[in-house]
Amino acid sequence: MAAYTIDLNGRKRSVEADADMPLLWVLRDVVGAKGTKFGCGAAYCGACTVMLDGAAIRSCQMPISRVGARKVTTIEGVGASPVGARVQAAWLEVDVAQCGYCQAGQIVAATALLQKTPKPTDAEIEASMNGNLCRCATYNRIRTAIHKAAGMPTPAGEVAA
Repeated sequence: MAAYTIDLNGRKRSVEADADMPLLWVLRDVVGAKGTKFGCGAAYCGACTVMLDGAAIRSCQMPISRVGARKVTTIEGVGASPVGARVQAAWLEVDVAQCGYCQAGQIVAATALLQKTPKPTDAEIEASMNGNLCRCATYNRIRTAIHKAAGMPTPAGEVAA
């Protein structure tokens, strides 16, 4: 066990964990931030997506020892930024979630995309969101919500809210 100080959603948090413990389990089991979900454990599904210095990463494969002083943003903190707040509002307006299990990772990934690319093309949305799986297949609603959060018109054939 070693001591780490992480910058979690704008607050410094001291944690004790094994160096190879994935960030996901530090967040859920050590810190108690349960919004980030366990999906596959192999970085394939995106349920565990968090931002590390603004970039979307899979927390199930990121050892706590590699986090360092970088800023970790989870679903609990994403709405503190104007972009994250717009994404969350768009998700609700478009009624994206069905079962909701993947949505924390989807929202975090969409926020990371819009922070980097404020007006993404459909190809950029697809590339950025690729690997964030939704068993309910709400992909069209997700794309519509991203368009809405970006202040872009909803393309023909997409769900309009």
